Amino acid sequence: MTVLLSMAAFALASSISPGPVNVVALSAGARHGLAASMRHVSGATVGFTALLLLIGLGLHELLTHFPNLIDIIKWAGIAFLLYMAYTLAVDDGRLGTDKPSRGPSFAHGAAMQWLNPKAWLASLAGMGAYAANGDGGLVWQFTALYFVICYVSIASWAYAGTFLRKYLQEPERVRRFNRVMAALLAASALYLLME
Repeated sequence: MTVLLSMAAFALASSISPGPVNVVALSAGARHGLAASMRHVSGATVGFTALLLLIGLGLHELLTHFPNLIDIIKWAGIAFLLYMAYTLAVDDGRLGTDKPSRGPSFAHGAAMQWLNPKAWLASLAGMGAYAANGDGGLVWQFTALYFVICYVSIASWAYAGTFLRKYLQEPERVRRFNRVMAALLAASALYLLME
């Protein structure tokens, strides 16, 4: 039981902490409401736990043989974050029904995790700490536990965003909110550049 609590604490700390995926969940909740943002939450959770599982089943071996893959993932992630920051920064701020928008998709959430260096580091560190001996049972246990905690954590950010929605009825407020979210995403990208 102690190992499970330790796994849960690790999963919670990495999932609930601010990062690009959670910033997008917050923004999606504020812009599109909880129901629409749950596609992003579900995709991000499935994307992350698939990455975690594959790392646990041996993907880390491939990365040790081809270390340039890590750099490719890092640069693709930085480019993706900067693209998302740009789209938020130039958004006109209208939330009305005059422009249909479904919010981030399931695929967008999943791809975001695979391009997120924080997700790679959490997967490598987590599997290294809890299943480094290659025990398949521990890999699957950790993945299942992480799935639940990751889903609830990202959903919490989307839910928090829905509370901001009532303050974002004016386009100027939405534009300011979007620019703050864009700045946070750009800061995440710049942080990754310095690592």
